[in-house]
Amino acid sequence: MPGRRRGTATTVTTTTITAATTTTMIEALRLMAWLSPGYPVGAYAYSHGLEWAVEAGQVRDEAGFSDWLADVAERGSLRNDMILAAHAHRAAVAGDGPGLAAVNDLALALAPSRELHLETAQQGRSFLDATCAAWPCPALTALSGELAGEVAYPVAVGAAAGAHGMAPAAMLAGYGLAFVQNLVSAALRAAPIGQGAGTRVVAALAPRVAALAEATGTADLDAIGSATLRLDLGSFRHETQYSRIFRS
Repeated sequence: MPGRRRGTATTVTTTTITAATTTTMIEALRLMAWLSPGYPVGAYAYSHGLEWAVEAGQVRDEAGFSDWLADVAERGSLRNDMILAAHAHRAAVAGDGPGLAAVNDLALALAPSRELHLETAQQGRSFLDATCAAWPCPALTALSGELAGEVAYPVAVGAAAGAHGMAPAAMLAGYGLAFVQNLVSAALRAAPIGQGAGTRVVAALAPRVAALAEATGTADLDAIGSATLRLDLGSFRHETQYSRIFRS
């Protein structure tokens, strides 16, 4: 009989651990789905100025692309996006609709060109609509009313993650890695690098993305700023390119 009691206790403990693990796994899988290339946001259509950089000879090989992408991540739009996503997450957790709308207005205003504005607004709107349809929850439904028009992509991701109770650090790291991977995919199509080089670039930048997630998670909005003037100017010139395969 003592052996049977031990078996019962073990069964209960195992069930409890399995339930907790399942919840964590579902959250991780949900985030992976949201940020996957297959999510219907149209990320594949944008190069974030990379296509012009390739055309102008600013990005020619793996080393040049790695440097370009690291600058975009740490001194440009990715860092800003992650700060904005963190603030959107906090507003969603607090149920602060006006605060979320204010973060979104700032995010849209920060786009330096028409093409980059389109890039963030189109993806953000598509992401929010798809997520509300496939993963509805009362908190996200209530907050989406504050985002009825254009929605910046990092704000949409942060708000959805906050409404679903996701951990902010995981959301920021996932967002950062997805940003890097999407631009690596663009680089493969723009042809300055091959698949092996692209994989090495992702591997090299992953620890830096993790550091960015930690730093931006507690940064205030006054910390937003960039130093990627060449990318900003390139995004203006992109619309005049003779031949284009990307929308930015």
